[in-house]
Amino acid sequence: MAAVRPGLGRIVPGSSVLFLCDMQEKFRHSVAYFPQIVSVAARMLKVARLLAVPALLTEQYPQGLGPTVPELGAEGLRPVPKTCFSMVPALREELDARPQLRSVLLCGIEAQACILNTTLDLLDRGLQVHVVVDACSSRSQVDRLVALSRMRQSGAFLSTSEGLILQLVEDAAHPQFKEVQKVIKEPAPDSGLLGLVQGQNPLFR
Repeated sequence: MAAVRPGLGRIVPGSSVLFLCDMQEKFRHSVAYFPQIVSVAARMLKVARLLAVPALLTEQYPQGLGPTVPELGAEGLRPVPKTCFSMVPALREELDARPQLRSVLLCGIEAQACILNTTLDLLDRGLQVHVVVDACSSRSQVDRLVALSRMRQSGAFLSTSEGLILQLVEDAAHPQFKEVQKVIKEPAPDSGLLGLVQGQNPLFR
């Protein structure tokens, strides 16, 4: 696989994959904006299916933390169990089997743990990482904020779900555009991001 360095950050369906990280029952009442995060990730999954973008799903220690929540709509995906605070070791075979892969779209929890470490591992493999900021959260908003800043410092792209969806579909003439449009017709739910990044926040200058 040829190494790809972060550049413009363009994404196309044929060389992208969607990662869905650890959106499980035991996190439902502890992670900030959990319902909103899952709702946005579900939008990403619907569009990925419409555009034939592969999706990979992990669960952190499912014996203790429970299954993936049903509202993600991940039926048909085989959850890969893990204990590592990165998705990459558990999904290494899947990654190795995709030599055309250039970009990973990353959703899930927690930002300062599995999302950050997955990002660093993917960047280390020469892949572009697009963190779906309205589909990632933590128990602590401070951890979430600093993790997003840390990922950006390391070379990941921070994007909203709608921005990434429109990059993927690219053109209103796309044969799936009307179906995609139905998915994004309603704005993504508020996941508390505006309060983190507005004003003179030095982490996002």
